[in-house]
This record gives sequence, C-alpha cells and structure tokens, in this order.
Amino acid sequence: MSNIAITLPDGSVREISAGATVADLAASIGSGLAKAAIAGRVNGDLVDVTAGLSDGARVEIITEKSPEALEIIRHSTSHLMAQAVKELFPKAKVTIGPAIETGFYYDFDVDSPFTPEDLERIETRMAELAAADQKIERRVLSSADAVRMFSDMGESYKVELINDLGVDSVSVYSQGGFADLCRGPHLPSTSRIKAFKLLSIAGAYWRGDEKNRMLQRIYGTAFADKKELEAYLNRLEEAKRRDHRKLGRELDLFSFSDEVGAGFAIWHPKGAMLRTILEDFERREHLKRGYDIVVGPQILKTELWQRSGHYENYRENMYFTEVDEQGFGIKPMNCLSHMMIYKSHLRSYRDLPLRFFELGTVHRHERAGVLHGLLRVRCFTQDDAHILCTPEQLDAEIKGVLKFVADVMSIFGFDYEMELSTRPEKSIGDDAAWELATNALLSALKDTGRPFEINEGDGAFYGPKIDIKLRDCLDRRWQCATIQCDFTLPERFDLYYVAADGEKKRPVMVHRVILGSIERFIGVLIEHFAGNFPLWLSPVQAIVVTVTDNHNGFGQDVLAQLREAGIRVQGDFRNEKLSFKIREAQLQKIPYMLVIGDKEVEQGTVTPRYRDGKNLAPMKPAEFVEFVERERKSFK
Repeated sequence: MSNIAITLPDGSVREISAGATVADLAASIGSGLAKAAIAGRVNGDLVDVTAGLSDGARVEIITEKSPEALEIIRHSTSHLMAQAVKELFPKAKVTIGPAIETGFYYDFDVDSPFTPEDLERIETRMAELAAADQKIERRVLSSADAVRMFSDMGESYKVELINDLGVDSVSVYSQGGFADLCRGPHLPSTSRIKAFKLLSIAGAYWRGDEKNRMLQRIYGTAFADKKELEAYLNRLEEAKRRDHRKLGRELDLFSFSDEVGAGFAIWHPKGAMLRTILEDFERREHLKRGYDIVVGPQILKTELWQRSGHYENYRENMYFTEVDEQGFGIKPMNCLSHMMIYKSHLRSYRDLPLRFFELGTVHRHERAGVLHGLLRVRCFTQDDAHILCTPEQLDAEIKGVLKFVADVMSIFGFDYEMELSTRPEKSIGDDAAWELATNALLSALKDTGRPFEINEGDGAFYGPKIDIKLRDCLDRRWQCATIQCDFTLPERFDLYYVAADGEKKRPVMVHRVILGSIERFIGVLIEHFAGNFPLWLSPVQAIVVTVTDNHNGFGQDVLAQLREAGIRVQGDFRNEKLSFKIREAQLQKIPYMLVIGDKEVEQGTVTPRYRDGKNLAPMKPAEFVEFVERERKSFK
C-alpha cells in the first residue's frame, strides 16, 4: 500500500499509509498521543479521529488540552444527555442541543415539565452510559434517507431541520441505540466524558418563536476533568450569591412588576441615585472629550425608519404607534435624531468632527424568553454618541473612542476583550463602503496592540463594529461598549460637508457606546461588586446610627452637616439596639456607619465603622467629609 505525506503543525512532514485516519496518525507519533487524541484539525476543519486523511493534508491532533477541546466535550455531553432522556422518557422528542460558552443545553418536547428529581435520574443514567464506553460513530446519509430514518423514529423536529437545510446529505452520530443529526465532531466514545453536571430546567419556544410550542430546556456543563468542574460549580454558587436580581431586591434598588409589563424596570430611590451617579459621571467624561450633549424625541415618523433601513432590517425589534393618522416608530436607537441635528445647518470641513452625545432611552421588542433582570430589558438607556467626521479624521476618532473605553474600564476595574464583527447577510450599503469601514476599524484595532478576534457576519446591518466585552471578577464576559463605522446612513440621509476645495463630500458616521445599556451595566456592577459598591458609586455612603434616643438631637445635626457637604447619608434614629442597627446597615452594604453615643455627643465627634466591621478613630463631622473626599478621589 502506498504512503501519503502529512504536514504537522510544526511544519514537519510525516509519511503514513494511504487510507489512514487521524487516530492512525496520532498512534504513529506515539502511544500517549493516541490515547489523548479526541479529534483532529485537517486543513483547518475540525474532524473526528476516525476521519480519513489525504495526501498533502495539514493535520493537528486535538487533545483535551487544546483550545477546541471544551466545545467538543460539551457537545458530546449534550448528546449523552439526550440519549439518557430518550431512555428514561421514550416519548420525548429531541430538538437541538448545542455547546454554549458555559456548557450546553438540549431542548425536548415532552408531555409534562421536567422536575429536579428528573434531573437527578437523567444525570445518573448519563454516568452509567459514560461508563459503558459506547463507541460514538459518524455516518453520512442522503437527506432523503435521513428524513426517512428520523420519521420512523418519530423525531419530527429533526425532519424539519433537515428539510430546512436544503442540502443533499447530512451527518448523523450514533451511540448505543441513540442517533442524532449533527455536524460534529464528537469524542471517540462515551467513556471520554468524565466530568459533567446538569444545572437547571427552563422553558424555551421552538426556534425562539412565541408562536411555536414551548419546549423543556435542560442546561448542563462539562469539563475535561472533575477538578475544573468543581471550580466552575463553586463559581456558580458565588454567582448565585451575587445575582443582581436578588441583590436588587435586598438593597431596594429596583423591581419588576407583572402589572407594569415584562422587561420594564422600576427604579427605587437608591437605584435611581445609582443611575444618577453613573449618568453624571458619563456627562462629565464626555464633556471633557469634546462631545456635545443632545436630546432627541422618543418617537419619529415611520418614513424616517424606512429611509434608514431599520424598518426593513430591524422592525421585528421595534414598537410602532400612530398619532393623527401618521405612523411613528418608537426609537430603538438614537442615530436618526443625531443626523437630523447635523442636517439642521450647512457644515464645513472646519466644523468636523462633531460628536453628539445622548443618554437616550430606547425601546426594543425583546422576546419574553430572553428577558433577564436588568441584563436584558425592553426599555433601557444608552450612553449613545455619534461622531460625524471626514474620512481623513476617521482613524483618530476610532482610536479616541478606544482610548475612552480603556480609561473608563480602568476606573471601574474591568479588563476586557475586543472583537471585530463583519458584514452580516442582512445588510444595506455597497461592498466598497463596507470594505472602507471594516478596514478603518481593523487598522485602529491593530494599532492598539491589544489582541482581538474576528467575528464573521455579526456586524450591524449598516456597518461593521468593534464589540468590547468586559470581564468581571468571576471571569464572565459581558457585552458593553460598541464602536460601529458607517458610510451608508450618511448617504441615505444626504449628509454632506463643504470640503476645502468647495465641493460637497459625505461625512463618515461612527456610532458608539461606552458603558452600553445603563441598566445592563448596573446589573454587571451589582454582580461584580456583590453589591459592595465603592464609595463614589454607593447610593448611600454613610448612615448615622445613634445608641439611644438621647443621642438623636446631635445625630440630626450631624446628618444635616454631612448632607450640606454633599455626602449621601441617611440616619437610623429608631429605638432599637445598636447591634441590630449595625447589622441592618451591613446588610444594606452601606460603606460607613457613624456611631453616636455619650462620648461622641460630649466631644462633638462620630465613630466611623466600615461595613466589614473595622472601626476607625473618632473624628469630627468635617474631618469625616475630608476622609470621604480623599477615598473617593483615590478610587477614581
């Protein structure tokens, strides 16, 4: 039998028998690699270890230590879960079960909802199937044969998926008596699935459409070993403790009400103060960087949304109304008003760049199934800005926004990652404009020296974008800042400036947010700090606590002095034990408790106590004001 030449990642060439598989190649390199191999990358594509190799192929052996391994492990575990569900609930129909960033899920059509006890049974059966070391095999079937097979199995959702693919053939993976439609790759056998946990149950509409049947979704996670799984589960427990919805109730920041409607937050006094602090911070930072504050209306004529392309490309996410028989769209974005401001005067190249900033409240029709506390709402406020500049100014403006993001993230203590999202299938504008916009963002990203990823096809419909994902203390990623480069809307709205040669030219528009949704960012902050906001962000910075009613008079004087000095302070003058008052203040995560007893009244002082229990030396109210100011400045 003739040999074929295979190129390895280090550039070396290895000869192996024709007809060899990825597994054979791994074995020819060493027994340890053969045992560790879980998949392969052949000419850039991930494949199973059973995939055949051809002459000249470039091959990388994928092991549990490879970056790609976790997704393969989790996808294989989702199939293992589906197999266990089908054995325990034979009437269940399987739908889709992808790997996701935190694990995997699978949606099932069942007669009655799963229970926590069902999860325990499913997980136990999964462990038994994993221990059985069932071989996982891939077959390629014609779509017609696959439709017949899944029809005979009663798996109508799989039949629908195959028909919608519109391809001649599909791949099917089998293990034991279970078969599933899947692209793969998968682990070689079930015994390679070593560490997993089923986490929760949720409802999910088929294909995310509320008109379709409600399915039962089981979430789980999997790792290469039990140590990694245990560490992740510990982080999950910490995340539950930090859940912004739980802390939002306990700290009396915000609420949601069915009477009001899903996805609409109601801000209580302390939550509204937190918003105000953030919004005031935003205004100061924007003014320092040469932005002009503007305000646009909540509704604009439908014709404008048609002209911008939103009606055609985004209307399923919009709300519409009618006034005096005229159609209006409730704004999901702020860009249209900002373009109207630009058009209100003749602009010269000397006027540019113009930077319009608005803390604009927008409304978007999010599906009920994706609403999640403050992190996904239907009404939110963006720190939105639009920069209109000449093409020659574009690079500097993009870099200015990137520097703005870096400055703000450092203030809040966040590290972050960046990715460039390119043209989506559903978009407007010509190829030349998209290429110019994409290259502008790409060039600015490269010049930062920070690593970034390319996210193909996930740009806005009018332009490519840079997405910035911050990392919190639990190493979770949150989408916040976005920078979008747009050559298309200035064309659609006939925006122009008079250039140095007297000719009319199109400006470029940069859409950008720094924090993004104020609601979402507050949700992230609550979880990042576990409600223990730094002093400058705390809605209540201090609380005056008296030991007995005899001290309330001086307590009221201190309260008035601190408020006059700009300290956000409350008083607790109830006839309760001091320990009870201190405990309640700690539960409210107030940074400082100012205790007043006989000695403090006599000396005209307060005794500050930090929320972690540490006592400071007594000080005059004016000294405490200076102390707070020093701490506030040291953080910012």
